[in-house]
Amino acid sequence: MPTELLFDISKIDMDAIAYDSEAISQFNPQSGDMCQLDHVIWIDDAFSTAVGVKHVRDDEFWVPGHIPGRPLLPGVIMIEAAAQMSSVLYQLRLKADESSFLGFTRCDNCVFRGQVVPGDTLHILVREHDFRRRRFACDAQGIVDGKLVFEVRITGMKI
Repeated sequence: MPTELLFDISKIDMDAIAYDSEAISQFNPQSGDMCQLDHVIWIDDAFSTAVGVKHVRDDEFWVPGHIPGRPLLPGVIMIEAAAQMSSVLYQLRLKADESSFLGFTRCDNCVFRGQVVPGDTLHILVREHDFRRRRFACDAQGIVDGKLVFEVRITGMKI
């Protein structure tokens, strides 16, 4: 039986942009090849759930070597995209200043349910699991064309 989505996305405009890449860069220090979040579509008023986007391009660094002739987005990159979206949600919730640095400390209950390939748009859903002043955990899911492709629990902390 398929896993249910973390929250109802039927009323969310999946083409919206709430935070563009420039706004995200104020929260996340990753740049260049390591920036895995293109924009944020939506964040609820309580800063407890959000949807972000990663456009999977055919010119990304992993494409030539991750299954030559049949490139697949590596699972670790999916997890990194979820961690980056979780970080944005946490910092918005706590109104963290720019000097805050968050470290990714663990991922649990990770399951890959489908493949992601160049040309896909990966929608990343995150929902708070545990938010504290110095530590956070979020449940995250990735969706491509309405299909659940991965799920994971991300934990991070202020360093």
